[in-house]
Amino acid sequence: MAPAKEKRRSWGSRLRAFVRGNLLVLLTVAGVLLGIGIGMAVRNADLSLASKTYFSFPGELLIRMLKMIIIPLVVCSLVSGAASLDPRSLGRLGGLAILFFLVTTLIASSVGVAFAFMLKPGAGGVKPAVYTGAVALPQSKEAVDSFLDLARNIFPANLVSAAFQSYATTYETVFIKMNLTTENGTMEIIKQEKVPVGSDADGMNILGLVMFAICFGIALRKLGPEGEALIGFFNSFNEATMVLVSWIMWYAPLGIMFLVASKIVEMDDLVQLISSLGKYILCCILGHAMHGGIILPLIYFACTRQNPYRFLLGIITPLTTAFGTASSSATLPLMIKCIEENNGVDKKISRFILPIGATVNMDGAALFQCVAAVFIAYMNNVTLDAGQIFTILVTATASSVGAAGIPAGGVLTLAIILEAVSLPTNDISLILAVDWLVDRTCTVINVEGDAIGAGILHVLSQRDQKKRGREEELQEVKCEPVPNGKTWHEDRPLMPGKGDIVEPSRESVL
Repeated sequence: MAPAKEKRRSWGSRLRAFVRGNLLVLLTVAGVLLGIGIGMAVRNADLSLASKTYFSFPGELLIRMLKMIIIPLVVCSLVSGAASLDPRSLGRLGGLAILFFLVTTLIASSVGVAFAFMLKPGAGGVKPAVYTGAVALPQSKEAVDSFLDLARNIFPANLVSAAFQSYATTYETVFIKMNLTTENGTMEIIKQEKVPVGSDADGMNILGLVMFAICFGIALRKLGPEGEALIGFFNSFNEATMVLVSWIMWYAPLGIMFLVASKIVEMDDLVQLISSLGKYILCCILGHAMHGGIILPLIYFACTRQNPYRFLLGIITPLTTAFGTASSSATLPLMIKCIEENNGVDKKISRFILPIGATVNMDGAALFQCVAAVFIAYMNNVTLDAGQIFTILVTATASSVGAAGIPAGGVLTLAIILEAVSLPTNDISLILAVDWLVDRTCTVINVEGDAIGAGILHVLSQRDQKKRGREEELQEVKCEPVPNGKTWHEDRPLMPGKGDIVEPSRESVL
């Protein structure tokens, strides 16, 4: 009887220990499930617009709290990370991170195009009647101006304004008078020309802040002892910010529950919307599941020879938060906290790589943009040739770098891809109709890609350090003239060693 009781107690204690150790994860997952249930139930209540706004208030608080600490977290973590790393390893880590992000984004774009051609969403040219006028369409922009804006935002003219504004090109129509000489005389004609004009758009220029923080950290490192005081300040600021993150994490399940529920309540006709755009939604979700569930884990296993799903288990909370908030930037604080505490990633790597990844790594957005471009092509009975498909892949990969890490950020760059392959940008309104759902899976893949990249670089950095340690040990051994570590003089006291001064004895002098 005693062994059976001990066995039952052990199982009970194990269960209690599991619940205590994973309480936040369980609460976050429960928040998503409860949010779906509450949203479906409240939909039948026929709430007014004002009531819907009040209903989403707890979720709005979570978004505001997370956004509140993005700037101090990104700036301080990058400054302290860049200042603590050796310049050689800094350049190597940064280069490997950018290479990883570009390769995985290109793979994600390819997966999106492949699934779109297999499932053929929008085939037949029938447009679903789900246009939404509630959301304004993004302004059509030339591809050249988009990439020039990306370069301009890397170097912000004002760091203070970069915290809430970014550079964006708009267009003005200019009428130019010209004199045209003909056989009958001189004619005055008016030529119409579209001129790009710079303007400030609402939205954090996180790319410029990232670039400044990295350069500032390197500059502090170069100062040596004079910069240690300021480096210590940023380190302390960073640690204090992480304490705030740990407090916010316990509110996240409640906020996520109301975020998911409010989005379901806001939809007018959920069933008609999903049935009309079902193939498009299915294509995006299957592509994200393939990339996030198979391809990224395979890349992690190939580079580290470790179980990728055990790694993903440690970041369930930020992945669930990414689904609820649909913002990779807002999920960044939770990701840094969980990947360091649960997966043991070095702080120097996580706080340097993850802010960069949240800015430039948009695997999910690139995949959905490729699916959306093929979907709109099928819907308009446009047959894409090999050149146009290649253009979609390259443009989606490149434009995703500048996509804002905010809800619906990927839709803003979709117009660039459609312009590049001469597809109508007005059909983006169809994408906006279901973006609230697709954007959540996009964000999960974006965040997962950042974490996988940080995990791979952590393992590679550890291997590199071990290799350097072995090489230094071998060099020390080679420098020793005697295997037991004794000097020549200690091992053979009667025989002089090289460089020893031999004093002449009195007998030899005499």
